[in-house]
Amino acid sequence: MVSPPPEGAAAAARARLRDGPASRPLMNNQGRSGPPGNGRPGEGEGGEAKKQQEGRVARGKRRKGKGKAGAGQGGRGSGAEGKPGPQKAKEAAGLGTEAGARAGSGEEGERGGSEGEGARRTIKGDEGSAGAGKEAKGREDGQKGERRVRTGRREDRRQRREQGRGGHAWGGNARTVAAMAAAAEEEAAAWEPPARPASGPALWRLPEELLLLVCSYLDMRALGRLAQVCRWLRRFTSCDLLWRRIARASLNSGFTRLGTDLMAGVPVKERVKVSQNWRLGRCREGILLKWRCSQMPWMQLEGDSLYISQANFILAYQFRPDGASLSRRPLGVFAGHDEDVCHFVLANSHIISAGGDGKIGVHKIHSTFTVKYSAHEQEVNCVDCKGGIIVSGSRDRTAKVWPFASGRLGQCLHTIQTEDRVWSIAISPLLSSFVTGTACCGHFSPLRIWDLNSGQLMTHLGSDFPPGAGVLDVMYETPSTLLSCGYDTYVRYWDLRTSVRKCVMEWEEPHDSTLYCLQTDGNHLLATGSSYYGVVRLWDRRQRACLHAFPLTSTPLSSPVYCLRFTTKHLYAALSYNLHVLDFQNP
Repeated sequence: MVSPPPEGAAAAARARLRDGPASRPLMNNQGRSGPPGNGRPGEGEGGEAKKQQEGRVARGKRRKGKGKAGAGQGGRGSGAEGKPGPQKAKEAAGLGTEAGARAGSGEEGERGGSEGEGARRTIKGDEGSAGAGKEAKGREDGQKGERRVRTGRREDRRQRREQGRGGHAWGGNARTVAAMAAAAEEEAAAWEPPARPASGPALWRLPEELLLLVCSYLDMRALGRLAQVCRWLRRFTSCDLLWRRIARASLNSGFTRLGTDLMAGVPVKERVKVSQNWRLGRCREGILLKWRCSQMPWMQLEGDSLYISQANFILAYQFRPDGASLSRRPLGVFAGHDEDVCHFVLANSHIISAGGDGKIGVHKIHSTFTVKYSAHEQEVNCVDCKGGIIVSGSRDRTAKVWPFASGRLGQCLHTIQTEDRVWSIAISPLLSSFVTGTACCGHFSPLRIWDLNSGQLMTHLGSDFPPGAGVLDVMYETPSTLLSCGYDTYVRYWDLRTSVRKCVMEWEEPHDSTLYCLQTDGNHLLATGSSYYGVVRLWDRRQRACLHAFPLTSTPLSSPVYCLRFTTKHLYAALSYNLHVLDFQNP
């Protein structure tokens, strides 16, 4: 049994109650609570649930100023909320323990301890109320900040969706602009070239100029394997300088025999990849256009547009980005001839056409300007235009020279008697002469070169042509070299610097078919169109034999290939009923 405290202790407790609450004790001195549930003034319970703490705060506010409380609840109610609750409960429990020790079990001690603890609980309740208010305010501010963040994210997503649809709704939102600028910087950083490896063979630490020299001796297969080592070598081996030598030896890579790059905007490595499909004959066949009745179409390419003749019209179509399909509606329709268009060329944004009505038509591509004039007594089979001069050949056994000037259209400069029907004609790149390909019936040579200024015969090519070996297509490759093909089933390559009596090289059609047209890449590739089954043949001019053959029609619809054109990725062939495409980019 605990002895009652002396009378002086009770008096001191009452004096402290009159003077006011004691100062807040330090945590390092008091922080422990007695065992709960004994109902004594020094007991406290920390870590109560949040709802119980809010209830104590409310009760503390109601009891403010009363100073009396039950002895069993003297240590309860820290008056704080949230995380500081357990710590303040321990402090309150410490104060209650000290008061209970001084008061003992006497009536005055119990009353004094209860009154002192009630005052302290009142003060703690006030502090807890202030802390609860601050915490509630902070929680509300945090919720408002989260709502602003969510609203900003929704706004950013909405802006990106509108811009993806083609809208321009920036809205002046600085946060959106900053976010998009950051995204652009991240995208740019993602495309930065990889750094050179810090470790590895000593060869990789050489200057790039020496590495380029070493790698220039590698072939295509070795460069491809080297590109699989790391990202830096992959970027390094994609340099155009390393692939230029390989591309010049490849088929249809965009380089001429003189080294001129015709497609400087396309990476050389990508062109070499597609060139392998041409070499191996890997392609995908498709049909671009169909006609209801049989035609003898002619075709030209310019940029992303295709011009093709159908009956007495010339239609202009635009290629789609893949190059293997055309827009559904033509960009333009050019008319003016009374009969079928036999031939046409593109020059200086104009179309110069030759018709079966014996007339020559001049059409401006980007306007409705059209002029036609009578040129020959019979159908005009061929026409060419370079340097302000038009030359034409006809079935009436004449070739004529015309000026290509707005005020002199239709004024004949020279009329040349060829003694044969003229099937093909071409102007030299030097603009000093032109060549005619005839039927080889009235003259022993179907190929003759004429002076463009005087109209006089300069020379004839070959001397051993059989009768009827007419030339259906002829083209200049350089000012001193040209190619020809025709009824004698041969493609001949002529070099005027060596001999005009014998060709330099020739390629024979394996099935003895007439060759209607030819096209070259200016280097190693040669393509020809045959008269039967729509056969397109690819030739490597470094070899004698045919490289690949593509029959485009079956037996019931056998048709000649009247015209063919190709780019580095596609080949287009015009037949009697269809316009075909061979896609070498996506075989």
